[in-house]
This record gives sequence, C-alpha cells and structure tokens, in this order.
Amino acid sequence: MELKQVQTLFDQLIDQIGEVVVGQQELVEGVLVALFSEGSILIEGPPGLGKTLLVNVLSRSVSCQFRRVQFTPDLMPSDVTGHSVYDMQRQSFQFNEGPVFTNILLADEINRSPPKTQASLLEVMQERQVTVDGKTHQLSPPFLVIATQNPIEHEGTYPLPEAQIDRFMFKLLVDFPPPVSEFEILSHFAAGRDPRTLKGFELQPILRPEQILEIQQAVSRVIIEPNLLKYIVKILGTARTWGTVTIGPSPRAGVSIVLAARTLAACRGRDFVIPDDIKELCPWILRHRLRLRPETELEGISADDTIQAILESVEAPRS
Repeated sequence: MELKQVQTLFDQLIDQIGEVVVGQQELVEGVLVALFSEGSILIEGPPGLGKTLLVNVLSRSVSCQFRRVQFTPDLMPSDVTGHSVYDMQRQSFQFNEGPVFTNILLADEINRSPPKTQASLLEVMQERQVTVDGKTHQLSPPFLVIATQNPIEHEGTYPLPEAQIDRFMFKLLVDFPPPVSEFEILSHFAAGRDPRTLKGFELQPILRPEQILEIQQAVSRVIIEPNLLKYIVKILGTARTWGTVTIGPSPRAGVSIVLAARTLAACRGRDFVIPDDIKELCPWILRHRLRLRPETELEGISADDTIQAILESVEAPRS
C-alpha cells in the first residue's frame, strides 16, 4: 500500500466512526493510530461515554471480528484465554479457545478483576499468543486490545500491575462531551437512529483485515531522523530524573513513540516524522508510565501537567 492511501483511509474511518461516536475525536484518532501501530489501548473514564460503542463501530468499519469480556471479581484467567477439556471420544485433551481469539478484544472494566486475571493478557498483548497447559496457540493478525478502566478512586477496583500498564501503548482519557455534541447524541435518538444497535446508521466496511496489515507495513517506511530519536531519548531521560517523578518510563515507551509517530505522520499525509508528532503523542504514551510523588498529586499536579513541563524543558530539534 502507498503511504498516500493511509491518510485517505484514516480520514474515511474518522468521518464514519464520528457519525456514531460523537464528541470523542481524540479517542477515535488514538484508537486508529494504535490499530495501525500494532499497539494496545487503556481507556479511562466514567461509564456511559460510548467506549463499547466505539469498539463495535470500529469492528464494523474494518470488517474485523470483535469480542467483549466483562471483567468481574470472579472472572478466571481461563475464561479469557481458553482452557483444555478432555474429549472422551478422542481420548485426549482439546483446547477450547477463549474470547482473546479475535481481532479486536474489548476488556471492559479490566480493573474490576484481581491481578491474577488481569495478568492473563500479559502474553497476549506482548507476543500475540496464548500458552495453556504448555502448548502455545498463535492469534491471527490483526489484533488489538482495548481495555477500559474506571477511575482508581471508584470502589471495587484493583490497580493494574506495572508490567501490564507498560504493555499499553496509549492511555486515553474520556470525558463528558460538550453540550453541542450531547445535543447531537440526543438528536440521533429523536430521529429514530439508535447508536446502541446501530439502527439507522449506514456503516460500510472501509478496510479489510489484510489491508490493516498492509497499512502496518506501509507506516514502517515513514522516515524518522536520528535527531528526532535523540529528542525522544532526551524526553525519556528527563522524565526519569524529574523531581516529582518516582518511577519514569521504560525503553518500551520510546519504542511506542517511534512506532506511533510514524503512523501519525502517515495519517497526516507525510512520509516523515516532525517534532510536533512526538509532542502530540507524549501524553498518550507517558501518562500511565509516570508514577508521581504522593505530595505532588495532593497538590493537584497531574501526570499530564508533568509531561507538559518536561516537554517545555527539552528543546525540540529544528527542521
């Protein structure tokens, strides 16, 4: 696939998904960039803001299989990955695939389950495979994990382990839509269109799964100059030594910036990365990888505030 086609397909997806998922353009863009970059996404926000709807519309727009797992306190790892069952006729164990064997997996309210169940996605997110009873089962590409979580202060939540948090390429925040967008949402229902069932919306497949793989190959040809790689290294190094940060981003964060910056550049119609691409992506990639000192959070300074201060302190290369 030619790079110039990536922008066209990206814009078509933005327009079609935006007709149903109203007022969440940054969220939609982030999901598409992650899909084209082979990354996973953690979405945080209160319920009822269209997270499940977004995944449903996305799966229809890209002709991919979609499965949803509701994470609950009694959910077991085998309920996610699958399990072996003894077949009396064949006199052997047969593997029953779990819901992870799909193209787009929605792990809904992932922090409602204990760490043991959360960890069932570690291998899936990193190696795109599942190992059960010593046997490894490969997942078919493309594959995308979209996990949602409630704000940590909500009751009945378990914090995600750092090893899992680091495997998410992006953490996106969802907030309530502005009044104009909320009016448009209500107008859908008033006009007889139901976003819950997608009744009244003429959704057309824009991409096929094999085309997603072609896009993933195409964006790898986007040029990122060595001075931009040094810029990324400086940002990560500054974040690790920042006064209000106790744990900084891992090298995986830098890899995520490189991969996502190439994709974002292609989606913007360029075959090269610019510093603004990196600046735009840093909040998505770093906000869940920074652990702030407790007194900093008590003062009302968020991870996004810290990231913005770090970016302002590191001089961007001039083109």
